[in-house]
Amino acid sequence: MHYRDLDIVEEELAAAAEGRFRIEPLMFHLAGIPSYLVLAELAVSRVLRGRLPTVRYPAALRERAPKIWWDNARLTFDYARVNHARHGRLAQCAGLVAQATSQTAHAVLAARGEWVTNDKTLLTRADLRQIDHFIADAHADPKAARRLVDVSEELCAAAVQAVLHPLP
Repeated sequence: MHYRDLDIVEEELAAAAEGRFRIEPLMFHLAGIPSYLVLAELAVSRVLRGRLPTVRYPAALRERAPKIWWDNARLTFDYARVNHARHGRLAQCAGLVAQATSQTAHAVLAARGEWVTNDKTLLTRADLRQIDHFIADAHADPKAARRLVDVSEELCAAAVQAVLHPLP
């Protein structure tokens, strides 16, 4: 059961209607959580008492959020490539690839207008589960780490391309 400040929910409803949101760090969430998560909870909630408004995914949020998430993913892939892959630091590289893939999944689901309440099934819902195999096959040498970043970014770019035309 979640208790939410209704003033905050109303603020997030107004912000989402304008395509505005924040990404907030939260333990155990690789990409952080979007501030519109409270709206996702509202959209999928079961009311115990009283009534709640029906929340649809706002068009402005559907337009803007995917681009922001995808920009973050691309920057994360670039950072992994330049600062870790070229030195063969596989742990950091794989961690950043997982983070960028989670950011991409948020982009894909936002473009589809699908609410996200947590990241447990995020990659599966965005059809990005293949990333597990890429990470499992990686090795701690610069060439293999670079390949991990490159094939992962290609998979993610294709997923975003499928929902956004053209890619930002």
